[in-house]
Amino acid sequence: MRNIVLGAICIYLLGCVDASPQLTNEKSQGLVYCAEANPVSFNPQVTTTGSTIDLIASQLYDTLISIDPETAEFQPELATSWVVSDEGKAITFKLRQGVEFHSTDYFQPSRPLTADDVVFSFSRLFDVYNPYHFVGDAEYPYFQSVGTDQLIRQVIKVDEHTVRFELFNAESSFLSNIATDFAVILSQEYAQQLIAQENKPAFDHFPIGTGPYKYKNFLRDNLVRYHRNEKYWKHSVPMQQLVFDITTNGTSRIAKMLTKECDITAHPSATQLSVLNAREDIRVDKAANLNIGYWAFNTERPPFDNLLVRKALAHSVDFDKIMQAVFYGNGILARSHLPPSSWAFKAQENMPQYNPTLARKYLKEAGYENGFDMTLWAMPVSRIYNPNARKMAELIQSDLKNISISAKIVEYEWNTFIERIGNHEHDSVLLGWAADTPDPDNFFSPLLSCTATFSGKNPANWCHPEFDLLLTQALDTTDIKLRKTFYHKAQQMLIEQLPLIPIAHGVRFQATSNDITGVTLRPFGGISLGRVRRK
Repeated sequence: MRNIVLGAICIYLLGCVDASPQLTNEKSQGLVYCAEANPVSFNPQVTTTGSTIDLIASQLYDTLISIDPETAEFQPELATSWVVSDEGKAITFKLRQGVEFHSTDYFQPSRPLTADDVVFSFSRLFDVYNPYHFVGDAEYPYFQSVGTDQLIRQVIKVDEHTVRFELFNAESSFLSNIATDFAVILSQEYAQQLIAQENKPAFDHFPIGTGPYKYKNFLRDNLVRYHRNEKYWKHSVPMQQLVFDITTNGTSRIAKMLTKECDITAHPSATQLSVLNAREDIRVDKAANLNIGYWAFNTERPPFDNLLVRKALAHSVDFDKIMQAVFYGNGILARSHLPPSSWAFKAQENMPQYNPTLARKYLKEAGYENGFDMTLWAMPVSRIYNPNARKMAELIQSDLKNISISAKIVEYEWNTFIERIGNHEHDSVLLGWAADTPDPDNFFSPLLSCTATFSGKNPANWCHPEFDLLLTQALDTTDIKLRKTFYHKAQQMLIEQLPLIPIAHGVRFQATSNDITGVTLRPFGGISLGRVRRK
């Protein structure tokens, strides 16, 4: 019976998509990765969208340093060494020599990486005199939300291969932020060429980096194609080319995996795992990941500016049912905003429990005894922290109906969705966050700080000075015990104020053809495909 059911599912999946001769040909020359969304940009500085970071960051660029996923220690990349001053306000990096930027049909570098490129890359974030500071939307969401643009006083070229960051004050998470996928090093020479061509906007759309692959072309809703960087400084790149097949529908991605159009498929859902596991030519990798899925409220919009209303909503939903119906046992019910594997995690004793009677009581006290209408925005893509936002929204919608609240589910194409959320057009939204570093601040400042609100990356639109002070105090010290104290208070405040409700910490799945090696799932940050090879 089981084989008949699996066969029927496979027939259904295969019927969703026709084999693509173009991608079959691409696959014979390299790797095809089925991705869930179009890239927002080709520069990680200007976006925090996880689906975009997966496509561009580690494939096209390098950073000064990185974080070892096993030991969580900093390791050299474009910087071979670094020294932090005694007071912590100056960090000097020694750069690797002979690193080549990409040679493409639109740019031919005349020199290797120097300190000028590092100065240019970071000064763009905070220096209004940098010729690229106001290019595009002039928004650098990750660095603005964590305050890096306000922290750096200046970046100084000491010599051709030495650069010094001077900070206004010491901050314990500075090196962690420099090691994220957003802190990529760009080519100053390429930037100057585009200035001469009066074409500065091309800088973020036709990328030049030092990473294992270089940009070839992008067809929206179709594919992104990279070619091998033959001069990659770190190691040889096995694959001649890397193609991201843009397939927004999860069922279609699995279908392409089964027809061998894709070598790797992102975020298969729990319901699809049995089909994939039944195939001898496909392996499904599973890994714990630092992430949080949540339900955020637009706290600047009535009635969500009322704490009693937020409490009513928090007690109206059966999250245990959501864990069963959406995560299928492949997630952890949240007990705080931080995941349990974080060193600053503390389970919150006052987490909201499912209690419709108490929810109605809070609504009555808030003056909404007869309920109200609202919108519930649901992500159109599957992510680690929420594998099926539409289904989750429908379950929440049903529970809200029981306390006389009518919730209209709203969906948009992913990039449009993110843009509108940034403009705070929503009442409430199902979203989440996958960590870029193991530092606890990565779960707080990018999502819930006042600066994140100003940059449009705080989905709760919540600015609380006392909460920001706790974050600042935690960043002002390197004493782990003291930092824990501040982060414990921050977690407690979030449950007391409920700008969002933590729902679950998901598990990352990835389906890979058995003839592909060299790709591993990391606990934080995006994916890296530079070492992938075919057996």
